Amino acid sequence: MKSTDFKFSIPKTLIAQHPKIPRDECKMLVVNRKTKEIESKKFKDIIDYMNEGDCLVLNDSKVFAARLFGTKEKTNAKIEVFLLRQLSQEENIWDVLVDPARKVRIGNRIFLTKNLYCEVIDNTTSRGRIVRFNYRGDFQKYIEKLGKTPLPPYIKRDVTDSDRDNYQTVFAENIGSVAAPTAGLHFSKELLRKVEKKGVNILPVTLHIGLGTFRQVEVEDLTKHRMDSEYFEIPDYTAEEVNRAVENKKKIIACGTSVARVLEANTTAGRFIRSGKGWTDKFIYPPQTLKVVDKFITNFHQPQSTMIMLVCAFADKDLVMKAYKKAAKEKYRFYSYGDAMFII
Repeated sequence: MKSTDFKFSIPKTLIAQHPKIPRDECKMLVVNRKTKEIESKKFKDIIDYMNEGDCLVLNDSKVFAARLFGTKEKTNAKIEVFLLRQLSQEENIWDVLVDPARKVRIGNRIFLTKNLYCEVIDNTTSRGRIVRFNYRGDFQKYIEKLGKTPLPPYIKRDVTDSDRDNYQTVFAENIGSVAAPTAGLHFSKELLRKVEKKGVNILPVTLHIGLGTFRQVEVEDLTKHRMDSEYFEIPDYTAEEVNRAVENKKKIIACGTSVARVLEANTTAGRFIRSGKGWTDKFIYPPQTLKVVDKFITNFHQPQSTMIMLVCAFADKDLVMKAYKKAAKEKYRFYSYGDAMFII
């Protein structure tokens, strides 16, 4: 398949600018791969599709306030510093994007407060820089105090204080993402309690999502596309419970493309997975298939994105496109703050 095979249009009016409150009251389009049936439900109805002994795997990565704003020394030009990932905790060195990039050169200092600044020590890409902050210690408290929530570029409004909670799953634990694992945004704490009460094993993995999640695939030949590497962790008990469920012919339910990528990148013989930590640039697209995942919770994704390609590797592309057309016709809300799709 080519990247243009995944080209379609979404009306701008359907791109969600605000989250659904309460979370689990959003719409959910249920797509059955065997019967080809597509029906509308509420997300809270997802519990009806889970059984005792099944595993619900969630990405517990936590979004941090990655957008910092400062002024360049001497000129006082306003500069945005978008934190991507910390390269050295000891020296507080970060991989960042700066805007406007043309004003930021090696040796420049950008002041975030009177006493806190970062110094540019290297260039990476046209907008990419390596910077060293002059603060040593718990830098995360400064990030949360000074930074803003990194909402996706298709949300065309100012960030509000409520986004700090809304653009975060209720089960977020491990800080490291600059984009939310959005399929998980639909779960409320109450719904998770009901899932657990039903005897479903709720299991965490971690994948720290980078900005590459919003980047369209630009090469026509999908084999030539390279994903950004992202850090992941699979705890021992998660691998053990998933493998036990596979042995007992129970269902593995992946919440989001990030979870699917972590599981599929760590498969062993058969449908088993291994625990561990590291970096993955796993890119899943048709005609590849998913080996571990039986059911898949996802949002409605951008055209020509790696996420829609992964969804079409799990379910037949024609069926997925049919579901997208139905969702658009029924005024489903698309993208990060949008509604859900559950593929069974």
